[in-house]
Amino acid sequence: MTLEEVVGTNSTDKKMETVSQALEELLVAAQRQDCLTVGVYESAKLMNVDPDSVVLCLLATDEEDEDDIALQIHFTLLQAFCCDNDINILRVSGMRRLSQVLGEDTEDSNGNEPRDLHCILVTNPPVQPLQCQALQDVSSFCEESRCRNQWVPCLELQDG
Repeated sequence: MTLEEVVGTNSTDKKMETVSQALEELLVAAQRQDCLTVGVYESAKLMNVDPDSVVLCLLATDEEDEDDIALQIHFTLLQAFCCDNDINILRVSGMRRLSQVLGEDTEDSNGNEPRDLHCILVTNPPVQPLQCQALQDVSSFCEESRCRNQWVPCLELQDG
């Protein structure tokens, strides 16, 4: 391995860590301002009605979800819709960390199933838009990835 490869790898890892932190901050801020739509079906409905309000589509999976054909088909359709409507897309792994960030319980006290975190939309309402550096950081990362022909960048969320 050359020095350039070592330095490049370290800087890439650092960049991914920074973007992961920005994503977590963005999700918390968006949740506080009621700018999150959680769930594959809920997300598809919102994008059908108001695609212009969506600024980020987060597609989350873990290894055990890779064989879920129905979920992969949903992801393919959501990705195509996002590309057609200039919506930033980000694939993440680390469902457990994602549920921690969003304060999700595995089951609520009534024994109900947890929310479907496989697809999360961040919306930016025109009335009171999200004003946070984290949104800009994540958007920049998505844009840089597209410039490198990586249309759906991937991030791994680390347990905190």
